[in-house]
Amino acid sequence: MCAAKPVVTRFAPSPTGYLHIGGGRTALFNWLYARGRGGKFLLRIEDTDRERSTPEATAAILQGLRWLGLDWDGEAVSQFARKDRHAEVAHEMLARGTAYKCFSTAEEIAAFRAAQEAAGVSYAVFQSPWRDADPATHPAGAPYAIRMRAPREGETLVEDAVQGTVRFRNDQLDDMIVLRSDGTPTYMLAVVVDDHDMGVTHVIRGDDHLNNAARQQMVYDAMGWDIPVWAHIPLIHGPDGKKLSKRHGATAVGDYQVQGYPAAGMRNYLARLGWAHGDDEFFTSAQAMEWFDLPGIGRSPARLDFKKLENICGQHIAAGEDAALLHEIEAFLAASGRAPLTEAQRDLLSRAMYCVKDRAKTFPELLEKAHFALTSRPIVADEASAKALDTVSRGILKSLTPRLQTASWNKESLEPILTETATAHGIGFGKLAAPLRTALAGRSATPSVYDMMLVIGRDETIARLEDAAG
Repeated sequence: MCAAKPVVTRFAPSPTGYLHIGGGRTALFNWLYARGRGGKFLLRIEDTDRERSTPEATAAILQGLRWLGLDWDGEAVSQFARKDRHAEVAHEMLARGTAYKCFSTAEEIAAFRAAQEAAGVSYAVFQSPWRDADPATHPAGAPYAIRMRAPREGETLVEDAVQGTVRFRNDQLDDMIVLRSDGTPTYMLAVVVDDHDMGVTHVIRGDDHLNNAARQQMVYDAMGWDIPVWAHIPLIHGPDGKKLSKRHGATAVGDYQVQGYPAAGMRNYLARLGWAHGDDEFFTSAQAMEWFDLPGIGRSPARLDFKKLENICGQHIAAGEDAALLHEIEAFLAASGRAPLTEAQRDLLSRAMYCVKDRAKTFPELLEKAHFALTSRPIVADEASAKALDTVSRGILKSLTPRLQTASWNKESLEPILTETATAHGIGFGKLAAPLRTALAGRSATPSVYDMMLVIGRDETIARLEDAAG
């Protein structure tokens, strides 16, 4: 393959279910590799399994990719829609002599394998009697499959950018069917034809496809096509080291959006899940595009670690632009079935963003910190904060409100007023802050009282204090 060829990668999910987190990482690796080299990232929907493929699953996959921020070039390609092209290539292989017609029935194949197993053969590779048969002996009008004429001696070597050189004994690889007797192409053929026609230069996918590469490489050779760069990446395991499953919690990409993780944090974490650039843990997508390369991918399965995910996501929320965070929060509310923000809430949350985005690891945590800005009077205190509002505290709040009426509404002016009020009542500022939090937010864990007062404004602050003072 010419090294000067523009990079083209692809993500090829099967629409038989949701977009798995492992699939999301595979898509991300392909996206980063292409985007970092000015290449193309293509999307193909492998929908040849007509019984299990659904439009709903396709829509969910596209939505998951969009949420992750992985844009693709051009329209998504339907593999099923290209079945005639796949059949055309199978017949071209037939004409080249790199494939042959096989008239063996399912019963004959089953009988062959049963006899091999009875003879103690551990892996029964079917050897078709039609491989070298004279075409004159072909039964006229009988249905046939087209099989590839695979080498029977030696080894097939797969040069993999992640796994290194992987060897396959050819006597363990059968003459695979590329076109069934009903005229439908097999997955093994369709994938190669589509990758070739789409100009894919790098096939980056899970290492559960590594065995497929040996067979698919034979199709490339049979057609005289350039073999792409193979890169088979290890799967993702759960925190317990076992294959990721529903028992580990979120497994679909969409689950993470519903749980309130920011997309930028998710991209960052997934990129580090099996790939490393020195000791860098937190980075932007622009940096990931610049740094990402195949040699940085490890060969061992990566382990999902929710604490690390939350830590990275918290850093991205803290570093995020307020307007972008607000937009993503609104998408989170919609995805999780929660009530949308009112115009007033949207305005107040925007104003509060600077003091609520620090140390929030997810959007639900951020919204809880922003409760003071999103709630409305009368403020209902939770059990923990209600204890701070006793008779003495109410009296102190009542004495405070007249001084706030005429104060300049900035921290420099408010700070001495609150400090002097606390001193006048023989308490420290901390003893005053607790009932203030209860009055302003109905919570004990909030941003600073000054930030809350500045965000909601003078009139709302005084109204809440008066409500609490009774």
